[in-house]
Amino acid sequence: MAYDEGVAQRLREYLADHPEVVERRMFGGIAFMVYGHMACGVVGDSLMLRVGPEQYSAALARPYAREMDFTGKPLSGFVYVSPAGFETDEDLAAWLRSCLDFVTTLPPK
Repeated sequence: MAYDEGVAQRLREYLADHPEVVERRMFGGIAFMVYGHMACGVVGDSLMLRVGPEQYSAALARPYAREMDFTGKPLSGFVYVSPAGFETDEDLAAWLRSCLDFVTTLPPK
């Protein structure tokens, strides 16, 4: 599956000053690893975010968010966001802060 390079570039720009970011092809798209943990990425034209178990329900309640069900079974703590949900830089930044807030609590791999 291809991924939207424009969305990937927006993620690169946002994460440019964050330490320990590595890009990897994953889930048929591209993922951005922070301290060795998948934090966010792009699958097709959707944003893929790891928000963690405590923020999962709140993230799903936000407009344009849905369960990440890549394997046919929802992955708790992970969400997809449709393009309309991160159209503005402010919306994208809010989503990325949510995932970075969680991922940076995990011990480095």
